[in-house]
Amino acid sequence: MKSHVWRPLWVAFGLVAVLLLARSFVVPSDFGVGERGFMYGYHRKSNEDEWKAFKVKYQTKEYCKDCHEERYNANMASKHKIIQCENCHSPAIEHPENPEKLIIDKSRALCIRCHAFLPYASSMRSKIKGINPSEHNPEDECSTCHDPHSPDL
Repeated sequence: MKSHVWRPLWVAFGLVAVLLLARSFVVPSDFGVGERGFMYGYHRKSNEDEWKAFKVKYQTKEYCKDCHEERYNANMASKHKIIQCENCHSPAIEHPENPEKLIIDKSRALCIRCHAFLPYASSMRSKIKGINPSEHNPEDECSTCHDPHSPDL
């Protein structure tokens, strides 16, 4: 072959070699490695203790259940039972120690995310009761008329 074919090929080989060499210096040796070899995970094995000590920002409904049993039971009996409390009430990371940290989002936009009418059958949104936001009490927050914990009432 002529040199005009070999030169770009050698440049490509050189670039691959440089990238592999750089990777060996940049990526930690325990990255993505588990007990059975590569575990398809983007973490370092030596970093697991740091993540175990990390304080979880979002809790589940079970976290709210003990102190807010009445609201929890009302919610679980409604169509909103699939929605986590923190979708509307913000992360509960420091709620018991500092109740003011929990911000309740009563904005109309929060409800409209799911309840704006979308007639697309394939999206499963057609099964959710929807409204036309510009016609259905456009000046009011939804919670003035509707109780989000008992939306069926």
